Amino acid sequence: MKDKIFRDILPNVSKPARYTGSEVNIIKKDWNRSRIKMAFAFPDVYEVGMSHVGSKILYGLINEKSDHLLERVYAPWPDMERELRRHEIPLFALESFRPLSEFDVIGFTLQYELAITNVLNMLDMAGIPLWSKDRHEQFPLVIAGGPVVFNPEPYADFIDVFLLGDGEEVLTEFLDCCWDNQHLKRQDRLLKLASIEGIYVPSLYNVKYNEDRTFSQITPLIASVPHTIKKRVVIDLDNAYFPDKPVLPYMTIVHDRAVLEVMRGCQRGCRFCHAGMVYRPVRERSIETLKRQADQQLASTGYDEIGLTSLSTLDYSGVDSLVKDLVKKYREQGTGVSLPSLRVDAFSIELANEVQKVRKTTLTLAPEAGTQRMRDMINKNVTEEQLLEAVKAAFKSGWLSIKLYFMDGLPGETDADLEGILDLLKKVRTLGDEHARKKVEIRASIASFVPKAHTPFQWQRQNTIQELEEKRRVLTRSKMKRIRMSFHDSRTSFLEGVLSRGDRRLAVPIHLAWQKGSKFDGWSEYFNFSRWMEAFRDSDIDPDFYTSRLRSYDEILPWDFIDTGVSKAYLQNENEKAAAGITTGDCRWDGCSGCGICPAYEIDLDIKEEIGR
Repeated sequence: MKDKIFRDILPNVSKPARYTGSEVNIIKKDWNRSRIKMAFAFPDVYEVGMSHVGSKILYGLINEKSDHLLERVYAPWPDMERELRRHEIPLFALESFRPLSEFDVIGFTLQYELAITNVLNMLDMAGIPLWSKDRHEQFPLVIAGGPVVFNPEPYADFIDVFLLGDGEEVLTEFLDCCWDNQHLKRQDRLLKLASIEGIYVPSLYNVKYNEDRTFSQITPLIASVPHTIKKRVVIDLDNAYFPDKPVLPYMTIVHDRAVLEVMRGCQRGCRFCHAGMVYRPVRERSIETLKRQADQQLASTGYDEIGLTSLSTLDYSGVDSLVKDLVKKYREQGTGVSLPSLRVDAFSIELANEVQKVRKTTLTLAPEAGTQRMRDMINKNVTEEQLLEAVKAAFKSGWLSIKLYFMDGLPGETDADLEGILDLLKKVRTLGDEHARKKVEIRASIASFVPKAHTPFQWQRQNTIQELEEKRRVLTRSKMKRIRMSFHDSRTSFLEGVLSRGDRRLAVPIHLAWQKGSKFDGWSEYFNFSRWMEAFRDSDIDPDFYTSRLRSYDEILPWDFIDTGVSKAYLQNENEKAAAGITTGDCRWDGCSGCGICPAYEIDLDIKEEIGR
């Protein structure tokens, strides 16, 4: 099959390097001597999937530290899909070129709600039934993990097993259990797997709904199956596995650099942020470990850039020392250090100047809202004065391009708050005129607020498409020189909102949308909103039910059986504080906020406070 792919197919598709495999540092294990064979499936194109840090971790962990085998597969671009279907070649893994149907397990990572149509498309291209109930003994187990599955219910009818929490904490145990119970029937194996903490097997549960269409309950069908699923957490991140030799692609990928995960989790408590809630608690790697990982990755890849990644890299307690040490060590050989979007304070600018001594590109800051009222409501804990001081320091240091992230459609937002965004942008431009050496470029990226499960705003309503479009008109009714504004598509935000707080009834319209041709819904050139709306109508589902209504605290939510360690009482209290404009401090500096994560995972508060210093 490999020869046919290289001879007859790859010459006819764009970017054939997506499908060739055999990259530098690839791991090819002996198929016959390996135990469980798993295909790690990323439901997006190769250059996106190859940039995902979690994929790199699990690929190295399973192949280097276990007797199991893990190979990779990505969503083929439509031109490659056409060729594979025309030649009747099933979807294959890059290491062995074996069809996915020959693997024991196919594991999808769900990073974005709208990737679900690619999941269905990849299963179809592999010749594997899309519905879990239709998979018999000869088919692989289809599993899923990632941030999206903290509300697994919209996808429950397609997935055999969900893994909740940190993948490196649970995946090896999961594969060991598969190996130990391979002699059992499929349903008996699923029952064994369900006993593992962090594992959710949807087919072992029954769901009910109320007459008003709200969710009623989810109950195990068998007494031994747990009522709640507690996420898995790597407590000691410093000693957790991290790859020294990541796979080096033959083409440019989205984040084409060596990566250091400096910490996991975030304690800032932004009330809209899903990742900031579900990935608690904060855990750090030591500076010594990170410097060693940098040495090893650069030696094995030849990269000329090191990216420091986390949800809030500037909150890493050793960031100042780490950045200066890395810049000092690697600057002479032309290797740079990059930071993600920065905190709005002068310290961030100092570090940004440190990492970009060679050249200054675009500086990215995230004030999120245009007025202090809204920043307090979302618990951003930054002031306009801090933002403007940081911007002034940047312009004085030679920066000529600044990108600012904002959100619209937040709870309680008014036109005055939108005008606040415009006023803030004008003040930033004025500072550029006063302090920069040349004319500056200001870019504003405006995303639409989407309420997410397990956040303080999970009870809030989402703005309709029409409301979001009206907000866009307010923000664009007057042209502003040297200020460019971009907006997230309000229709994709709407669909993201439907899926992020949906239930099992959404499986039917998801399937219909795929049947009508939906795939790569995160890509503007392939997204087709009308297909989705037709799918909702054909399945008698009102999508507004999941987005446009306020939920009461008494309502049972479809994801309530998932235990993230953050208490529902804390989320409710934070939602109330948002309405009152009351902020909550950073627990690493301002004392415990009572979210519940530390006692849930028996974390010593003294150790936690020491990490934060």
